[in-house]
Amino acid sequence: MTKRKNGSRDIGMDRAIDRRDFLNGVAIGTAAISLSTSGTAHASAPLPQDQAGYYPPELHGLRGSHPGSFETAHSLRDGTFWKTAKKPEDAKTVYDLVVVGAGISGLSAAYFFRKAKPNARILILDNHDDFGGHAKRNEYHLDGRLELLNGGTLLIDSPRPYSAVAAGVLKHLGIDPVALKKKCERPEIYSGLERATFFDKETFGQDRLVVGRSRGEEGKISWKDFLAKCPLSEEARAGILRVEDGDVDYFPGLTSDQKKDKLSRMSYSDYLSKVVKIDDVALKFYQTITHDEWGVGIDAEPALDCWGFGLPGFKGLKLADGSTSRMGNTAAGYEDNNDLPTFHFPDGNATIARLLVRDLIPEAMPGHTVEDVVTARANYAALNRAGAPVSIRLSSTVVGVRNIGDPKNSKGVEVAYSRGGEVYRVHAANCVIASWNMMIPYLCPELPETQKAALHQLVKIPLVYTSVAIRNWQSFHKLGIRSISAPGSYFPAVSLNWPLDVGEYKSVRSPDDPILLFLVRVPVSPGLPERDQHRAGRYELLQTPFETFEEKIRDQLSRMLAGSGFDAARDITAITVNRWPHGYAYEFNPLFDDFSIPPEKRANVIGRQRFGRIAIANSDSGAQAYTDSAIDQAHRAVGEVLAL
Repeated sequence: MTKRKNGSRDIGMDRAIDRRDFLNGVAIGTAAISLSTSGTAHASAPLPQDQAGYYPPELHGLRGSHPGSFETAHSLRDGTFWKTAKKPEDAKTVYDLVVVGAGISGLSAAYFFRKAKPNARILILDNHDDFGGHAKRNEYHLDGRLELLNGGTLLIDSPRPYSAVAAGVLKHLGIDPVALKKKCERPEIYSGLERATFFDKETFGQDRLVVGRSRGEEGKISWKDFLAKCPLSEEARAGILRVEDGDVDYFPGLTSDQKKDKLSRMSYSDYLSKVVKIDDVALKFYQTITHDEWGVGIDAEPALDCWGFGLPGFKGLKLADGSTSRMGNTAAGYEDNNDLPTFHFPDGNATIARLLVRDLIPEAMPGHTVEDVVTARANYAALNRAGAPVSIRLSSTVVGVRNIGDPKNSKGVEVAYSRGGEVYRVHAANCVIASWNMMIPYLCPELPETQKAALHQLVKIPLVYTSVAIRNWQSFHKLGIRSISAPGSYFPAVSLNWPLDVGEYKSVRSPDDPILLFLVRVPVSPGLPERDQHRAGRYELLQTPFETFEEKIRDQLSRMLAGSGFDAARDITAITVNRWPHGYAYEFNPLFDDFSIPPEKRANVIGRQRFGRIAIANSDSGAQAYTDSAIDQAHRAVGEVLAL
């Protein structure tokens, strides 16, 4: 970070911005504790979500795995929870199904179970203060206009066609990605604005914003002209030019399959440095290009998958379309295939979660269409009403799940959860655990040791999605840019909000109006195996306070937009940092995982085995960080308990 004359005051660290989660979080927590210690608390007592004005999508500051959502789980993991916890209080209601986790997989499990048993009583428990899991909604009201961004899961997308099951859920919810994409996307809003690359002083010797291109993307100017403007040596420029425009066959005499085999066993970094032979500075230009897709840098990503994703450097190899190791489908260009549609709702896949909630509890989500749900204001008080067939109980961390009796002949389950300092126990005929895999061994200590070991192997990918509200976007308009790639910076990707019109939701048109910026960070440790990078990144995120994120944001935006009239102290009005220490599902990596193991013996398959009346559903179980995987795994898990 560049040292400033007046320190952090130059970028506005002394200015008040909207950090409502710090205040509301304390207020909500205090109310919950007062309820649970009053002597009248029980499973049907009012939750924070029942209080007037409760609406977590509008909370800013530190979100994602927010304070209050993970401490109980960490205590359970560390073996300290039951040393101080109160004796569980038994609830009177017996459920047909208890679902652990209100993310898309958990909500889908409830959907599938109720579809099979329309009169079923279902309880969904979640440790967060909102439903949706990683499908988080960031909601702002800027000068009276609704502005949304995804705080987690970005969009409907997959490297393979949706299964009939997952596609069927979308259809039932009224989601037609192809039609929505055609009707709702408004790229003309940013007409004339280009991509840009920011070279930071710490990595490339000086701060410089170069407009017209970013790594591996189409641009207004040629790569030669673009590179002439960059603060790079002639050697680095020549290397990047070979990657972007080169047409050399680096593996002459080999068939396409033989070339792919070689690429599957080397990292993209090794391919660029040892095969294409670019220097270290040019390598830094590409290091973070894979962050937001796989959660690691190019040092830990197979070159074959980078080809499959359309990254540069492979033109001369003349590879035939076909499968890749992690993506599992066809090569570059799949986004244009009608069988593999993509669409980004204004709040990402939080819209899918909201539609599932509407299907399960109609009174909680006003409206009737896929378009009106985007602007609907959820009624959180309706999520957990006494006597309702389906209840979603938030701020409720599950601390124990066990079969009643021998798992082989179990007739039901007990589920214990912590809320507001109290512990409650509910009984059900079945349970689907739709939380992330690594926590399940602590919830179910009676699982077989081989299954617990398998569950621990799928280390989640840590990441940070940040929403920044700015007073106007004249600075971007003046510079002629809509997005910035910053390969050496704290946030390697910065962009203006997605240009979309969905129903009553309208994207901002004028550069004079407020807008949200989307910033991405993936904490990595280049050189380590992928799982170790994820563990180190998780530790980093849990140790990083909001103030550090804020200062990094203010400093980076000030430097990138220098000379445009942007003033971080004046122009930043609110920040939401969606911190996910346990983010997206781990996908097996041929650089670090044994692909000779039969699919049925892989960790995700062993880990998801039904245990008595306890089934497991989440994207981890499919070893795919995509929404369709979360839905498919929910369908499988529900099918397992229904078959008993």
